[in-house]
Amino acid sequence: MAEKVRRLLNDSPAARWGVLILVASMMFFAYMFVDVMSPLKSMIEAERGWNSTNFGTYAASEYILNVFGFLILAGIILDKMGVRFTGLLSSSMMVAGACIKFIGISDWFQTTGFCQWLNSWWTALPGSAKMASLGFMIFGCGCEMAGTTVSKILAKWFKGKEMSLAMGVEMAIARLGVFAVMWISPLIYNKTGTVVTPLAFCTALLIIGLINFFVFTIMDKKFDSQLVEAGLMTQEKDPEDEFHISDLGQIFRSKMFWIVALMCVLYYSAIFPFQRYAPNFLETTLGISASAASHLFSFFPILAMCLTPLLGGFLSYKGKAASMLVLGALIMIVCHMSFAFLLPLFPSKAFALVLILVLGVSFSLVPAALWPSVPKIIDEKVLGSAYCLIFWIQNIGLCLVPLLIGFLVEKTGGYKIPMIVFASFGVLAFLLTFLLKKEDEKMGYGLELPEVQKKDSEEKDEK
Repeated sequence: MAEKVRRLLNDSPAARWGVLILVASMMFFAYMFVDVMSPLKSMIEAERGWNSTNFGTYAASEYILNVFGFLILAGIILDKMGVRFTGLLSSSMMVAGACIKFIGISDWFQTTGFCQWLNSWWTALPGSAKMASLGFMIFGCGCEMAGTTVSKILAKWFKGKEMSLAMGVEMAIARLGVFAVMWISPLIYNKTGTVVTPLAFCTALLIIGLINFFVFTIMDKKFDSQLVEAGLMTQEKDPEDEFHISDLGQIFRSKMFWIVALMCVLYYSAIFPFQRYAPNFLETTLGISASAASHLFSFFPILAMCLTPLLGGFLSYKGKAASMLVLGALIMIVCHMSFAFLLPLFPSKAFALVLILVLGVSFSLVPAALWPSVPKIIDEKVLGSAYCLIFWIQNIGLCLVPLLIGFLVEKTGGYKIPMIVFASFGVLAFLLTFLLKKEDEKMGYGLELPEVQKKDSEEKDEK
């Protein structure tokens, strides 16, 4: 019994990093599915009669149900039901949504009476786009719920250990999914000549991710039993530790929560919607093929993938999270303004590649610093709800911005104005970083402090 109490499952590096690989693989497959259509914009328009506005509507559909309250419900489910139930639920929703989207794009569906009925109303949006959007909505609910669940899983399994590093590695694995799909999707399309097969491939990968989550639940159940035996948790939650709906007020009253949430929506609204349109932007700006544009943009997550774990390790041992957020926002502004004004004047693949890689640095700095900071400002019992509320606010931007960008591309016939819009989001995020630093200095959240040093200080205080 003493040995069981002394050594827990997460004390084993192989066990806790194995858990990370299991849950991160699902996010890797999810990120692939999210962007599987991005390199195929021109192809889906040719095959199914879509236009830029239709594509923007489809892209926005991923976030619609989340914006209308699902993510708030997801946070409550996560804090009430735990990471195992929520992880399996979110993974199952992603698979179900992916299957619906696949059916909507398939050649078979175009010949059905149901598709003809879908074509009969809201005629500006093809039936295939309506069905794909429905599937993407369901997938988006599962994907965002899974993202918050994974964050809470890592906070649980790496508590008191290399939490920032772990979150950095998880984000790097997810970013690798963007790189992979930018190559794989056009490759499969070129081999088969249809947009259906890349979608089928990524749907199959999501099923593998669901299986991985089943394996995680077995490990997590054993970990919980060890925590009970060690006296670190009880089978029944203490009434003071149990989540209540009224606890959401604790989150909403936090000034730091709102600063982080607004930074999140502004920053990600300048990144993820940009990813949807970036291959087509490069295709039209540089005058290259869709495949070449996709391959060129695939390098966007490369530096993010490589740097995010290193930055996570730096945060764990050296700190400076708030300073990283300042630098990340500044880099993003410079890159988007360069896309708007400099790249059209100097349409060089090499110059475009440099801008893409530098933007990837920003994509490392901000997420690596942002997500591990949330457990420092929010109580653990409402941490799942806090993550989901941040994602909810973020999803409002991610839902509306693709619609705005699609409209602007359609009306202006180019990408200069959309890039200026992306840069303006960066300017607002940059201003918020100074409020974040000021509040951190005032309240002593320790965002600039290394986690290891913070842990040591807490142990000294207890003694």
